[in-house]
Amino acid sequence: MSFADREGWIWLDGRLVPWGQAHLHVLSHALHYASSVFEGERAYGGVIFELTEHSRRLHRSAARLGFDLPWSVDEIDAACREVVEANGHRDAYLRPIAWRGAADMGVSARSEANVHLAVATWPWGAYFGEESAARGVRLELARWRRPAPDTAPTDAKASGLYMIATLAKNEAEANGFDDALMLDWRGQVAETTGANIFFVQDGALHTPPPQCFLDGITRRTVIELARNRGLAVHEGAIWPDELESFDEMFLTGTAVEVMPVAEAGSWKFEIGPVARQLRADYLDLVNGRGAVPKSRAA
Repeated sequence: MSFADREGWIWLDGRLVPWGQAHLHVLSHALHYASSVFEGERAYGGVIFELTEHSRRLHRSAARLGFDLPWSVDEIDAACREVVEANGHRDAYLRPIAWRGAADMGVSARSEANVHLAVATWPWGAYFGEESAARGVRLELARWRRPAPDTAPTDAKASGLYMIATLAKNEAEANGFDDALMLDWRGQVAETTGANIFFVQDGALHTPPPQCFLDGITRRTVIELARNRGLAVHEGAIWPDELESFDEMFLTGTAVEVMPVAEAGSWKFEIGPVARQLRADYLDLVNGRGAVPKSRAA
């Protein structure tokens, strides 16, 4: 059975429809000109982690692309919960996506009356496989770079920004790697194709500032968890020739959660105690077993 032919329900424009009947028109503006935005979320034990923050970011991303969503944050939250319940999922991945439909054909998109929203959900385990946390993932150095913030809406989770991510990840997998490490337009370390990056040096965290990529919700959560443990977190430019000075490297994101890295290009890293601890802390938090970070406890 193909992914498009799965069983289940998708929330589409205000109602649940069978999975295989959630269609869009072939002349949708989003299909031709990438006028779409989306979110990636996870439910743990039936509870969607940081649901409202994801719905707020979906609204911000849509506005960044010049269209308004006709559903409020609360309504999007409710749609996400409805589709998780309708599919009977406890642990699952969610994909809310909003796009311009087939009102106009051309680069410009003047009609605001043809915006659509869908939410799909399905069971999805470890992004890189269950064994990856123990061995660490392997990253190829991508030939594609993240664009400058004055060349693309890099602060939006916009579908068009993932074209080069797909190219980079496909090439990395074809060469035997798990993913790709992407530099930015200046040649500084940026992120992978779908996750933020952290390094560990002498027990302190180092991470590039989100100047041309998303300041991920998981990224911010892990920074809070690290500070809860008294770890220093430094945000600043990281050049590739600095990577040999770091002890550990790990990724963060809704899909990858917290994932250690064994190698990135020619650089090797240990699967060390900081990444292991923060991964454990994160999984405890999202599964309701851990302490809430101090900044969220109020």
